[in-house]
Amino acid sequence: MTTTDLRYPIGEYAGERMSAANRSRILLEISELPGRLRDAIEGLGDRQLDTVYRPGGWTVRQVVHHVADSHLNSYLRTRFALTLNEPTIMAYDENLWAALKDAQSGPVDPSLLILEGIHARWCELLESLSEAEWAKRFVHPERGIVVLNENIPLYAWHGRHHTAHITELRKRMGW
Repeated sequence: MTTTDLRYPIGEYAGERMSAANRSRILLEISELPGRLRDAIEGLGDRQLDTVYRPGGWTVRQVVHHVADSHLNSYLRTRFALTLNEPTIMAYDENLWAALKDAQSGPVDPSLLILEGIHARWCELLESLSEAEWAKRFVHPERGIVVLNENIPLYAWHGRHHTAHITELRKRMGW
């Protein structure tokens, strides 16, 4: 009998790098995330939204808010990298953000709307980048130098990863 690690329902991030061969797929994943996340929570009530996806994990509600927070930050980091010379970005503690009242008990629709808007703009921007722009970098205080062609595949995975937290929980709970 095998057990799935509930932290990583699609596996841990493998460090994929953006290339001409995978760019279309990765940008499609970024583009489709808001709809996939909305579909994943479709029909869930407050009790279900307030269910943790794994012991010690966040609630479904917190996951939705986290994805919006995280992708908003990544969108801004992309813009900073494209307009400044290797800017040092601000890090944040995702667990502290998830513990704030709006993330713990706020409605999920505002975060879904944020994702829809950010991803529409982010995709338009990403589709316009030249090869030189894909090599632009920013400095993360904890991760060091981050190149856009490495960061964008991470966020494609990140969206799939957190959506799978919800869809796998739904399967386990029979929702």
